[in-house]
Parts: sequence; structure tokens; C-alpha cells
Amino acid sequence: MTDEAALDAALMAAHRAGDLAALVRLYQSAGEAAEAAGDRDRAAFFLTHAWVFALEAGLPEAGALQGRLRGWGRCW
Repeated sequence: MTDEAALDAALMAAHRAGDLAALVRLYQSAGEAAEAAGDRDRAAFFLTHAWVFALEAGLPEAGALQGRLRGWGRCW
């Protein structure tokens, strides 16, 4: 199983469980991996998901995620 397949499986499990904190962590990890690979569009896609789930859960990570996306011109 590849790292990407393992991440996909973990994301699906977190979605099924409704585990918002895990979703934030996993989408943030996917975003950071995409950014490290030089794919900012893909990184922004994953980090936007992390941000939305952080907002939904009321997690403090929401502010840092919004700031990062704002720095890329991806949100207000």
C-alpha cells in the first residue's frame, strides 16, 4: 500500500467516523505533502478542506489555515 493509498484510507475512515479533528490533521498532512511536491493548487485544495473542518469543529487550527490560504490568495 502506498503512502497516498494509506492516506486515502485514513481519510475515508475519518469521514465515516465523523472525526473532525482527524480530518483536519489528515487534510493538513496531505496539503503539506502536496506543497512539498511543488503542487500549490493541490495543496490549497487539501488545506481548504482542513480549514473547513477546523471551522466546523471550532478548532484553533482554523486561524492558521486561513492565514496560509490567504497568503496564497485562496481566501479572504
